[in-house]
Amino acid sequence: MADEQSVQTEEQQEPRDRLDPETRARRDAALRHVRKYGDPALRSRARPVEVFDDALADEVQRMGRLMDDALGIGLAATQLGVMHRVLVYRVDTDAPLGVLINPEFEHKSDELETMEEGCLSLPGVGVEVERATEVRVRAVDAAGAPITVEASGLEARVIQHEIDHLDGVLILDRTTREQRKQAMRALREGQTASPAVEA
Repeated sequence: MADEQSVQTEEQQEPRDRLDPETRARRDAALRHVRKYGDPALRSRARPVEVFDDALADEVQRMGRLMDDALGIGLAATQLGVMHRVLVYRVDTDAPLGVLINPEFEHKSDELETMEEGCLSLPGVGVEVERATEVRVRAVDAAGAPITVEASGLEARVIQHEIDHLDGVLILDRTTREQRKQAMRALREGQTASPAVEA
């Protein structure tokens, strides 16, 4: 992947104004459920899930629907104000929903890559974030069965981004001071903030 590529980690790159009215309405409705910057839930560390029941299965399915309707590729429970260590993701539209409960990193590669990331909780903000290119994560599925996920590229980036959310960490915490200042200004003014791409 080239350094100049841009990744909208949660917010797909499809411009809102190009969406058909039904998709736009579904996206807007889903985004109303997502906590935005300034909400204390986004700065809180989620608690491990201990009960694996129908309520948890329903929570996971709801998260998947909201993520898809919002045109996102990842969503953490804390972004919905639910303080569970649960995340969902789907980096390929044909892939099954990825579900990680109580995720923990077993390994992060030494190789790092910097790319622009966006976030459903930071509308209109895109900042450059350096992340490991490969990860191995130990977690459990919605039934409580242990799983291990080895991911690289975009999938690894999305998993790292969502685990950050579960720890109360935002992309603003992982970028340069200048980009953070620009993003904060854009959030206050309701504009779009994205780093300039150098040719």
